[in-house]
Amino acid sequence: MIGKLNHVAIAVPDLAAATALYRDTLGAAVSQPVDVPAHGVTVVFVTLPNTKIELLHPLGEKSPIAPFLDKNPSGGIHHICYEVEDILAARDRLKAQGARVLGDGEPKIGAHDKPVLFLHPKDFCGTLVELEQA
Repeated sequence: MIGKLNHVAIAVPDLAAATALYRDTLGAAVSQPVDVPAHGVTVVFVTLPNTKIELLHPLGEKSPIAPFLDKNPSGGIHHICYEVEDILAARDRLKAQGARVLGDGEPKIGAHDKPVLFLHPKDFCGTLVELEQA
């Protein structure tokens, strides 16, 4: 059901510093910051030959990333994202098998302008999983 790894998301307390680290120290290609108000984050994508790294920073006081950074002030891996061919079919199959879809269960538009869903980390070995329509 799952396709390729789309990205690994890392929550960061300082987006400019994290961007510089990946761009200047590691020599990676990085995007400009993009605000994603629907998800309460600002993102920068680091492009790698086989996947992407998504640097996440809170956008506003109600950002879901803020509590994560409160618990992990240095930042850390927040979630992994897999592509799926049909996000609604994937959701229905996962729910039928007992997996919990976060939020209202309906896809929202993510940072790549494609539908996304998040799956409860307790159902996936302690890892928050994002599914993105391929």
